[in-house]
Amino acid sequence: MNDTTQKVPFGEPLLEVQNLKTYFRSGRGKKAVEVRAVDDVTFNVRKGETFGLVGESGCGKTTTGRTIIRLYRPTGGTVRFEGVDISGKIDGSAEKLLASKMQMIFQDPIASLNPRMTVEEIIGEGLTVMGMRNRSDRLEKVYKMLGLVGLSPDHASRYPHEFSGGQRQRIGIARAVITNPSLIIADEPVSALDVSIQAQVINLFNQLKETLNLTVLFIAHNLSIVKYFSDRIGVMYNGKLVELADSEELYRNPVHPYTKSLLSAIPQPDPYFERLRKRIPYDPSQHDYSVETPEYREVAEGHTVYCSEKEFLTYVNR
Repeated sequence: MNDTTQKVPFGEPLLEVQNLKTYFRSGRGKKAVEVRAVDDVTFNVRKGETFGLVGESGCGKTTTGRTIIRLYRPTGGTVRFEGVDISGKIDGSAEKLLASKMQMIFQDPIASLNPRMTVEEIIGEGLTVMGMRNRSDRLEKVYKMLGLVGLSPDHASRYPHEFSGGQRQRIGIARAVITNPSLIIADEPVSALDVSIQAQVINLFNQLKETLNLTVLFIAHNLSIVKYFSDRIGVMYNGKLVELADSEELYRNPVHPYTKSLLSAIPQPDPYFERLRKRIPYDPSQHDYSVETPEYREVAEGHTVYCSEKEFLTYVNR
């Protein structure tokens, strides 16, 4: 992880998400319910950085990633990638460009791989879509990518069911990076893996990030992993981005009560510490937004919190 206590010279924003909304409707007629999975979320990801998006299950972080990559249609707001608005209708050439420059690694390494395709076909499919029809050229790139993710060329002729969970995730990573994308959206890529395998995959991510100069939007609920891997972190709750700061700053100086609650739940490999660790419960009813409208406010340089004016004064004067 980059040392965020120093000013890391990241590039200009590669991805800009502004007031993003993704709503779903469930049921029909009078029983119809609107689910605000993502509700007015704003952040950017700068070239060369890893931006962590964390929160409990159901908070909207995966929906945010899927909306950015156009698997879901946004209800409102804008998503700009390399300065181009991709949240609305785009033409075929722009769609093809996005297919090569933005890729996603999915959470489930089993469900995300076609069981009827060989590893060669799975990893090389993106190259075929991009117009590389020569099989020998495509296979050469597949072999090279297999080596980068710690697999061998012999694996190219095998099928997904012949691999372990960690190996399947490596295949998913190879599929995502073989088109040389500018941005990788990694949706909980290690949550389905054993702890020892998680460390291997995270180390692989770090190696590929440096080797291929990747920008990563890293979605997870495990805050200890996010701290290790991310430069900045955004915390989501109930469809909202409630806090955003550099990784070290967020862990050292959490401000929003939900962030404090999440951090208090991180277990430590120290029996003495664990005996003394106290969970901080989070009660959303403590926020009274009936009078004051909450908005993103900066409590320190680069550290923003979703709060009312009254809460803001409390946070900055604590």
